[in-house]
Amino acid sequence: MFVVLCGPPATGKTTLATELHERLRARGYEFERLSSDEFSRRTYGQMYERVADSDADWLVDGTFYRREWQERFRRLEDVHFVRVTADVETCLARNRAREDAISEKGLHVVHAEFAPPREALTIDTDERSLDAALDGLEAAVLSWLDDEN
Repeated sequence: MFVVLCGPPATGKTTLATELHERLRARGYEFERLSSDEFSRRTYGQMYERVADSDADWLVDGTFYRREWQERFRRLEDVHFVRVTADVETCLARNRAREDAISEKGLHVVHAEFAPPREALTIDTDERSLDAALDGLEAAVLSWLDDEN
């Protein structure tokens, strides 16, 4: 199974993926984790190469703001997209607080050009607390795991 968390920068994708990884591990599920933050170029090509030939279950997070990047991952079997959203002002405030902040211009561009994936669970981190967002995400993943069996 591949769970792909996507959305503009500073929506909370990496935080959700990290916390979900821990929750699933506590339940006995072993997922590998991969973030676009680990790459500096050819990011989505390298991410795809890393996961495509693996037998592991994966939690993957990145902006995936271009539809072509999403479609490449859609070729994988048993992939589930989770669209993580937040208002641009929330993202700007969160970005300013980060050590690895991106340019505000870059954040605006990705936020404006983000192509929402089709057939995705949407989690709005403006509307839900971290715990509520995690509860909903965990429930969805557990449901997808049940559907596999």
